[in-house]
Amino acid sequence: MVDFDYYNTLLVQHIGDKVGATAPTITPSASYGYRDANEAEAIFAGRENLPLYARVGNPTNAKLESVVSLVEGGVGAIATSSGMGALSMVLTAYLKAGDEILCIGGFFGGTYSLVDETLRRFGITNSFCDVDDFAHLESRLQAGIKMVLMESVGNPSLRLPDLQKIANLCATYQTLLVVDNTATPLLVQPLQLGADIVIHSSTKNMSGHSAALGGIAVFRKYTPGDKLQNKKYHDIHPLLEKLGEKALMGIAKKRALRDMGMSANAFGSFLTLLGLETLALRMPRVNENLTQIVTQLHASIGHKIVIHHPSLKTDKHHDRYVQHFAQGCGPIFTIDCHTKARAYALLNQLKRVTLTANIGDNRTLALHMDSTIFREFSPEAKRFLGVNEGLIRVSVGLESPEHIVQDFLQAASYL
Repeated sequence: MVDFDYYNTLLVQHIGDKVGATAPTITPSASYGYRDANEAEAIFAGRENLPLYARVGNPTNAKLESVVSLVEGGVGAIATSSGMGALSMVLTAYLKAGDEILCIGGFFGGTYSLVDETLRRFGITNSFCDVDDFAHLESRLQAGIKMVLMESVGNPSLRLPDLQKIANLCATYQTLLVVDNTATPLLVQPLQLGADIVIHSSTKNMSGHSAALGGIAVFRKYTPGDKLQNKKYHDIHPLLEKLGEKALMGIAKKRALRDMGMSANAFGSFLTLLGLETLALRMPRVNENLTQIVTQLHASIGHKIVIHHPSLKTDKHHDRYVQHFAQGCGPIFTIDCHTKARAYALLNQLKRVTLTANIGDNRTLALHMDSTIFREFSPEAKRFLGVNEGLIRVSVGLESPEHIVQDFLQAASYL
């Protein structure tokens, strides 16, 4: 069980300072002066932990990285310009032409297009499978793939993976496991379950206010006998001993961030830190709101539209939800209105809900999936990703749940 009080203390105590400026400070400089040539050499060689150049490190970013790493139980983290920046950094750091990545479960549209379109142009192949298709997972692991990618909760499919079982299989076959934990900060701890790298779009739940675009990747410690010593990772072996326990993070910096520059900016990291201070207060509120909203809507208008969330007993992953997601699985639920026209009719009558392409905001948000984020995908891809022409994704916020229920009920009266 998540001890939210523990995280309430941890976050505010580590984000603010006791001496000098109590709020996080912004360091907007792109470059940094070195005391002398010897210090410059030491910084570039990694012997001195001082700012080198803002593309590869910034004091404000470093504060955010240290806090998120502490929350996720990692050895270090890298803040990036967006969630897609964090994902792109990890994939390009560890994969090369001829490699294969296995993607498990439903995916955010940007993730799917990055893997299935962009990476293919650079010779990186893929396969996709459902969260419960362990036969396909094990067959690809046996074939020697280099990475498994998954979301802690499918967005917007809401498929719930057995993360522990998947992590155990990746450990058995010495394969990197990357988990997108954007929907479930605090609620799911992928590194503790055996994941190697965790990524977030910090734009979402972490900040909560939609004022700062950002992403972050968190890395586990590299240890003797590590899976990275497997011969399929031979191209990074020269870096492992040199980088030590922070090798996974160092590889991402050296082989992606330094050369491609998906770096976070200081002001964005500052705003994210301000939002992060209240994360442990917001997450339980959101999950309590969601449960109440979903239950009431299912009971009141479930005969007209389909309300989908694993907390409902009608969902195929309800037992997994109860067992592994007892305190919630993030802010998302979906509504299937069956047709695009009915979905538009519902959305256009909402008064309190904001129509926008985001999740994890302090406000309740909604969006028609088929005509926006997933509009360019093939019918087959949409089916796999859990998107049909009547699907609306809803992200629950901090408002009175009764007010949000009433808003949906009055909107549904027009169907």
